[in-house]
Amino acid sequence: MPRPSFKIPKVPEMTVRRLSIYTRCLAHLEEDGVKTVSSQELAERFALNSAQVRKDLAYFGEFGIRGIGYYVSNLRAELQRILGLDREWQVALVGYGNLGSALFRYRGFAQQGFRIAAIFDEDPAKVGKAVDDLTIFPLRDLPREVRARGLQLAIVAVPAESAQLVTDRLVAAGIKAILNFAPTRIKVAKDVRLKNVDLSIELEGLSFYLAQGVRQLPSPR
Repeated sequence: MPRPSFKIPKVPEMTVRRLSIYTRCLAHLEEDGVKTVSSQELAERFALNSAQVRKDLAYFGEFGIRGIGYYVSNLRAELQRILGLDREWQVALVGYGNLGSALFRYRGFAQQGFRIAAIFDEDPAKVGKAVDDLTIFPLRDLPREVRARGLQLAIVAVPAESAQLVTDRLVAAGIKAILNFAPTRIKVAKDVRLKNVDLSIELEGLSFYLAQGVRQLPSPR
């Protein structure tokens, strides 16, 4: 299957998010021994929207074959390549408190090709301690370790009041993509990709539906 060309700026953010969902759905189909699938079959099995599936994939090329649909393994491989999941990404974790340690132990990162390769913390009681095969570094070592390990991604799991300073140091060290778990909004340069994950906001969204008496939450599309 030829590899399609595309321009990232023209791809909607929600389309990129849905590609991850499609990839997981295709993985389940592979596990079940399914060789080919149509957009309609994919939609019916995983409660997706078949028209949306076709529209999302069309940003990246033609993947289907008339009368057959999609070859499951080939489409999954192409989506993994598009998402950058055909390689292993080395990730910096800043903050090794309760949340940081839980994120470090989360197996899903490694399964998708993200390996936490360096941990940083400002707490003198934690610096120098061994975590599995890693040693917790002080934040001042961040520039050196980012360069030495070729790190491009980072997870910020520090208190809100420290998040901007930590982010500034990460960007100055050369980090180009940041996943922020600190409960605050932070600013980055235009050439740095930032994702904010505020767990309390997500829970508040759920509590809204409960408070309104909605028994069944609407499925995301």
